[in-house]
Amino acid sequence: MGTRVAWREFEPDVPSPASTRSVYGNFAKLLHWLIAAILVVQFALGALMPNIRRGMEPGLAMHTHIAIGIVVLALIVVRLLWRLAHPVVPAPELPRWQRRASEAVHWLLYLLVFVTTLSGWFYASARGWSPTFFGLFALPALVAQGSAFGRAVGGIHEGIVWVLLGVIALHAAAALLHAFVYRDQVMQRMLFLPLAPRRS
Repeated sequence: MGTRVAWREFEPDVPSPASTRSVYGNFAKLLHWLIAAILVVQFALGALMPNIRRGMEPGLAMHTHIAIGIVVLALIVVRLLWRLAHPVVPAPELPRWQRRASEAVHWLLYLLVFVTTLSGWFYASARGWSPTFFGLFALPALVAQGSAFGRAVGGIHEGIVWVLLGVIALHAAAALLHAFVYRDQVMQRMLFLPLAPRRS
């Protein structure tokens, strides 16, 4: 009986219509923090890699970086589809401009993660690399080796990464502001903690 109850804690929950409007479910929270943790590893790995030179072949670090990027791409697609199927509006107690800004930042994050991972894959394909998914199977090339389009798309990869980092920093700063300055429940909506009863 205890095992059954514990398992239900991690099942993708389908919130009731009322909670759908203001509360994230456990599955959405799991995806959020899993993607965040993987991105931290990905950024660190990217920062430690040597500069790419002409004729350079990817080593283990680059193959791992690309494979992790595919994981992030798959997770962000799942996260986006789940959000569309289980919409959650910004916290109703926020001013209108904060609700709109929150929505804009969330959708911008989806777009930037999507473009960042795809541009890296395009870049690897244009260079003629043959990356694998953690050595399990080869990843298909998105463009032919030497493709001008692939190199152009890949050329924006590093710039988009910095933009993504900036938006993530803004997102995190806003969450901390709500947690420690405004002391509302905005950040708690994405934590695995019950929300405190609203004050009347």
